[in-house]
Amino acid sequence: MDVSAAKDLGAGLAVIALAGVGVGIGNIFAALVNSVARNPASRDKVFGLAILGFALTEAVALYALVIAFIILFVG
Repeated sequence: MDVSAAKDLGAGLAVIALAGVGVGIGNIFAALVNSVARNPASRDKVFGLAILGFALTEAVALYALVIAFIILFVG
């Protein structure tokens, strides 16, 4: 196995985290819709928490992409 193939394999493994991020974001917004449907008066309080959860989950995706780009283009 040459270095180029190893880099491609490593970057592909790093990007597997994006599947978990997609599931996590789906769960966050499904819970948001469910909670607002049950109690519309709590929308303002719950929406802020959902956006915080989205931002933290999306940060994991950005870290995974940065790691994949480092593997591919640095070194």
